[in-house]
Amino acid sequence: MDEIINVEPLAALGEHIAGALGAAVNGFEVAYGELTLNVERDTIVEVVTFLRDDAKCRFIAFVDVCGADYPAREFRFDVVYHLLSPHLNQRIRVKLQADDVTPVPSIVDVFPGANWFEREAYDLYGVLFSGHPDLRRILTDYGFDGHPLRKDFPLTGFVQVRYDEERRRVVYEPVALQQEFRTFDYLSPWEGTDYVLPGDEKAKN
Repeated sequence: MDEIINVEPLAALGEHIAGALGAAVNGFEVAYGELTLNVERDTIVEVVTFLRDDAKCRFIAFVDVCGADYPAREFRFDVVYHLLSPHLNQRIRVKLQADDVTPVPSIVDVFPGANWFEREAYDLYGVLFSGHPDLRRILTDYGFDGHPLRKDFPLTGFVQVRYDEERRRVVYEPVALQQEFRTFDYLSPWEGTDYVLPGDEKAKN
């Protein structure tokens, strides 16, 4: 039996937050039992500070910062923040739009735990964060070219790194696939395929 979620308290919370923050909030929606705020990029520090400190919110637990890439848009990235309020027993999602040129204000001074998550968003998407104490790559190598989670990043990357025993140092080489990409037709073997499976040609009719 599906859980029935009462959206009225979440909608009321959204109204409270939007009313208090005014132009900082572009809108909100309730979906899948969770409140999502859409905010202006430059107001993110103000927004998360309010969510943390307001008596009706108390979203004191930082969960993560992540990204999403929509290359066709003028501001191609969504930067998405997730917070938790133990007081309300609710989560909230805060979204803003960004590009790869204009920095997003860092929230590290509000939630120190955002430090490595902002570095990850920078590393994998190229989103810049102003005021971050140490904005450098965290998952890829420091000399890595590009941002792997962008939709326009090539599937095989640019270069690969390995340790060469003969040279006794790390070497950079063009990416080389050891086998070709496999293609799958996803046809169900129970319903039959449109071609002869290997070995079936030997079967007697």
